[in-house]
Amino acid sequence: MIEYIKGELSEATPALAVIEASGVGYALNISLNTYTSVQGKKEVKLYVHEVLSAGGRDDSFTLYGFFTRQERELYRLLISVSGVGANTARMILSAMTTAELCNVISTGDERMLKGVKGIGLKTAQRIIIDLKDKIVSSGIAQELPTTAGHVVATNSAVKDEAVGALTMLGFSPAPSSKVVVEILKMHPDLPVEQVVKQALKMIK
Repeated sequence: MIEYIKGELSEATPALAVIEASGVGYALNISLNTYTSVQGKKEVKLYVHEVLSAGGRDDSFTLYGFFTRQERELYRLLISVSGVGANTARMILSAMTTAELCNVISTGDERMLKGVKGIGLKTAQRIIIDLKDKIVSSGIAQELPTTAGHVVATNSAVKDEAVGALTMLGFSPAPSSKVVVEILKMHPDLPVEQVVKQALKMIK
């Protein structure tokens, strides 16, 4: 089992980071929280969660990377809930910080959870019921370290990267592009991670 990967950050998008360690490039699926935290860093250390999907010729091995152990633990708690898959858990962690999510769960704020794409009322209630006690006992509820938002030079670059990230998260390019353009019209200076975070709340 891989506990963490430490090395040079050779590539980073709001949904994927590539770390080169000992001559091997590891592609890790990441959340917006982790993307924000690795901005401007040359060498990074990401804690790993491994997923092996067995399906005959379609076997796949996927790595998820997290900037902190707390975020990884919260991710593992989320995917332990019935109806919450790997991508949905990552989307939840992209829509809010670890501290925000812990607060939402501990206060039973179904409305905030329902605001995340793909989360219905029953799933939101299940997350709160299943994880409320675990969140309190785990000590996860602490804010992730963040860095200042990185503003990409042009709107077109921000738009392309944001749409690419949303596409990797499972959304169709056309509606994603429409929402991203709408956000950038109102907030032209938003960094790409903030554009994606807002888009996650707006895409229908």
